Amino acid sequence: MAAAIQGARERARVELTREIKAEARRQLAEDGTQLSLRAVSRALGMASSAVYRYFPSRDDLLTALILDAYADLAEHAEAAVAAAGPAPRPRWRAACHAVRDWARAKPHEYALLYGTPVPGYHAPAETIPAAARMPLTLVGVVRSAADRLAPAAPPARPPGPLDSQLSLLAQEFAPELPAPVLARAVMAWTQLFGMVSFELFGHLNGTIDPADDFFAYAVEELADNLGLPQGSSEHC
Repeated sequence: MAAAIQGARERARVELTREIKAEARRQLAEDGTQLSLRAVSRALGMASSAVYRYFPSRDDLLTALILDAYADLAEHAEAAVAAAGPAPRPRWRAACHAVRDWARAKPHEYALLYGTPVPGYHAPAETIPAAARMPLTLVGVVRSAADRLAPAAPPARPPGPLDSQLSLLAQEFAPELPAPVLARAVMAWTQLFGMVSFELFGHLNGTIDPADDFFAYAVEELADNLGLPQGSSEHC
């Protein structure tokens, strides 16, 4: 009996946590960077003290939303890469298009991660591994082709401080990749999210809009710059 009661309480806690986070996402979608635990509690018909038992502060709730969003994005991209087969270039396309698809489907969650910072919020260290999961997915595609890379131009050795930074990254995450190749992977990561952000936040309106063809073209250019071997021409 005690186990059954404990299980019911845990299920209720999980469900209420889900409802609090869903309401917080709704408020962020409506009000941008504004979020209030009191407003969340009012919307759910709860006492503020009850919500504080789940999330002691606004920042704790924001951190939970950020961790969820990073995980959801990475899982979406990882699933797309896994479904694309073993060839590196189709896997690269799949990862890039998965990022764009997720951002367009969940623009407010994308904005929480990559848009205007929430005033007064400072992300704790626990968000760092979550944030790294998506770029590591992209680097993983490049690593899988490490012995077959043929960059569009001979890679130049990065200057001193950057070379040191890249060497440390390589030691931890991509020992197969020379520093110049890892630099190109980092460039591709930032360019990918720059393109998605420009499209999502309206900076391509009136120029390259819709951006489907531009995005597909740019993904291939990034793949060429990385030296990924040619594969299937189908997009994800």
